[in-house]
Amino acid sequence: MADDMRPVTLPNGTAVPALGQGTWYLGDSVSSRDEEIKALRTGIDAGLTLIDTAEMYGDGRAEELVGEAIAGRRDEVFLVSKVLPWNATRRGTSAALKASLRRLGTDYLDLYLYHWRGSAPLAETVEALSALQAEGKIRAWGVSNFGPDDLAELEAIPGATGPSGLQTDQILYNLTRRGIEADLLPRLQSSGIPAMAYSPIEQSRLLGHTTLAAIARRRGVGEAAVALAWVLRLPGVIAIPKASSAEHVLANRAALDLTLDPDELAALDAAFPAPLHPVPLEVL
Repeated sequence: MADDMRPVTLPNGTAVPALGQGTWYLGDSVSSRDEEIKALRTGIDAGLTLIDTAEMYGDGRAEELVGEAIAGRRDEVFLVSKVLPWNATRRGTSAALKASLRRLGTDYLDLYLYHWRGSAPLAETVEALSALQAEGKIRAWGVSNFGPDDLAELEAIPGATGPSGLQTDQILYNLTRRGIEADLLPRLQSSGIPAMAYSPIEQSRLLGHTTLAAIARRRGVGEAAVALAWVLRLPGVIAIPKASSAEHVLANRAALDLTLDPDELAALDAAFPAPLHPVPLEVL
């Protein structure tokens, strides 16, 4: 992988690009399908080869869209999907994965995430994920929307950590959602577990902020690139913004060539201050 992709290494030794592609809300419109497929393929061409999706997104339509976009290019892609909490039982996880693989047109996932905590015992979900890994149907597993207490419970399960265990925690993180900096992010970093930031541009609601816009004008990039460069300023953080057009994908890609200077970081800290104390884990 090229150095300009700022690779992040998972606990199992796999290097993935720090900037990937999200697919939440993709595949919902027939009229935009071709443009969205072009966007995903443009991202792959640009090195954004980590593609994140989920069985929840559009009731499987996002996975179907991704499957079409990566047809003939599966070996180029690090493919991530997620199992819903009500499917995360011993049998349910296997059945959910089988359906996801069918929609994606592949026989394995690079990474399978437990989307958020549900009523299934956590040890049972870990056992199910580990079994799928042993069968070769997934190469690795992780979690999403896990806070510090969830991680502590997970770490107490034998075999849940280490090179073949937990690989990432996918969490909400952007300039307006900084609560994880107080407790969760340091915990992940100290354990060598990368954080995967979803909605890193707050689903475009960040765009138009005066401070962000001023930095973008000065640097000659889009505001999204500045917001993403801020998320990627920290080691061990992966960002997965959604882009529904090729132009948007390439605008996001510019974040990898942008390093914010101390004055710019200070200006963003002043405009978007971090909480002084831990706050409950935020989700979208």
